[in-house]
Amino acid sequence: MAPAGLGAGPVRRYSPAMPELPEVETVRRGLEPVLVGARLTRVRQNRPDLRFPFPDRFVDRLEGATVDRVDRRAKYLLAALSTGETWVTHLGMTGRFTVDGEQLGEFEEAAPIAGKHEHMSLCAARDRRQTRLGFADARRFGFMGLIATEAVEAHPWFAALGPEPLGNAFSATHLAEAFRGKAQNIKVSLLDQRIVAGLGNIYVCEALWRAKISPTLPAGRVSRPRLEALTVAIRDVLTEAIAAGGSTLRDFANADGGQGYFQHAFDVYGREGQDCRRDPAHPVIRRIVQGGRSTFYCPTCQRR
Repeated sequence: MAPAGLGAGPVRRYSPAMPELPEVETVRRGLEPVLVGARLTRVRQNRPDLRFPFPDRFVDRLEGATVDRVDRRAKYLLAALSTGETWVTHLGMTGRFTVDGEQLGEFEEAAPIAGKHEHMSLCAARDRRQTRLGFADARRFGFMGLIATEAVEAHPWFAALGPEPLGNAFSATHLAEAFRGKAQNIKVSLLDQRIVAGLGNIYVCEALWRAKISPTLPAGRVSRPRLEALTVAIRDVLTEAIAAGGSTLRDFANADGGQGYFQHAFDVYGREGQDCRRDPAHPVIRRIVQGGRSTFYCPTCQRR
């Protein structure tokens, strides 16, 4: 059953999508019980690179290490190792972890997870049990790194990131300070990872609809009360998506008996031309392009 505000129905895809924060958090939660406390063995690297080359001596540096914890920062997965390094993974568009052959998490866009697309694998050994993990990435936009754990926060991938939207540092006060004097529209501003870490296109569209804020409104003109409503909406929509498994994809058997996909129908995302869920009497949901990404909104509910 979909969470409140994410009822059932088809969603049209307009472009390949990066997994967003809820999807990455779902993968983290799937990896945590398998990896934490486990010793990494039989590490295999099947190609020299993904988006970037694998780290030097990648296999040797992972082999034999024990995983102390599995964290997430923005859309990155971080496995802190007993060796004093942290194994960092970014899923890109089609990066997928598997556990004993089963994909972790559900995603907006399907991707192959085996065969020539599996680029590294390992076994997590604990309590006389060996669990096989694989990483596949058909488009190879993902990447991995090994960073000294004490240096992670200062690393270029992380140093400029804003606060986590579900963390204590994220607030209306933070947004007010970040948006002061900003003429750029609120939608694109929220996608700036230096302002909020991990927010993506789908959930920004959803949060703006819930907060009744037009995506075209300059960020610097959003009032404090509306920023308060926006921070609540962002937290709520992310929390609900994580509770639903982080997914927008569910298997189903279609009318002719074949296998297809069922997507949670969001309130606005992918619903161009459909009635507004808040009030069917309002004009239909509109789609515009901002910063190269599709934006979906209700021109009546979401006021400037």
